[in-house]
Amino acid sequence: IRDIVRVHQLLSNHLGIEKIKIGIGGSLGGQQILEWSIMQPLLFENLILIATNARHSAYGIAFNEAQRLAIEADPSWKENRDDAGLNGLLAARSIALLSYRHYESYQSTQLELNKDQIDNYSASRYQRYQGEKLVKRFNAFSYFTLSKAMDSHHVGRHRESIAAALQKITAKTLVLNISNDILFPLSEQTYLADQIENATLEIVESIYGHDGFLIEVEKISLIIKQFLNESKEHTKQINKLFNTTIK
Repeated sequence: IRDIVRVHQLLSNHLGIEKIKIGIGGSLGGQQILEWSIMQPLLFENLILIATNARHSAYGIAFNEAQRLAIEADPSWKENRDDAGLNGLLAARSIALLSYRHYESYQSTQLELNKDQIDNYSASRYQRYQGEKLVKRFNAFSYFTLSKAMDSHHVGRHRESIAAALQKITAKTLVLNISNDILFPLSEQTYLADQIENATLEIVESIYGHDGFLIEVEKISLIIKQFLNESKEHTKQINKLFNTTIK
């Protein structure tokens, strides 16, 4: 993740960006924003961290390894061609989806309504559909590598500790949790909010699990709008105090 951030830094330096008003990211994107705000604390004015963590969990790594095992089981995986490992990728995506969603979301959207059905269930078709959809637009080697990058996420690496790293952040921070996210649970966002000095925690109620950060657009937008309005008012007050002090 830190290497990915360094690429973003090269681009921002090339573009001459000296200040970022809002750094926002969810999941792996949130991991990147978190790393970047530790590496360059003064660059960001506001941070919005959604369904993410300071260190990828053993549970998350286990899910990623299960996906990689599926890819590696594809006989074509070791072949030197762009479409290698695609059947394995289909299975990997199906495994991943179980961590992205929740029991409630499957019961709500994929429950079989035909009581006489004994095969080819709605949930089965959905898993296969999601795998096939990804295979059409993604590369198994990229997927494999990104999963390894996520496993490596640890803001305390080569630093004093995770807590010390998070305490370097100076931006006003909003941490968002998706209520029934099993991949990035509330405990991880609570820890972020507790360790980052100027942070608040908000919970987004959802039946969609981790994918709620992509689906609950209206709920998340309202929370972000309120946060930014409060941040704007806070900045006005600080500037007013500063100007009064100078005078």
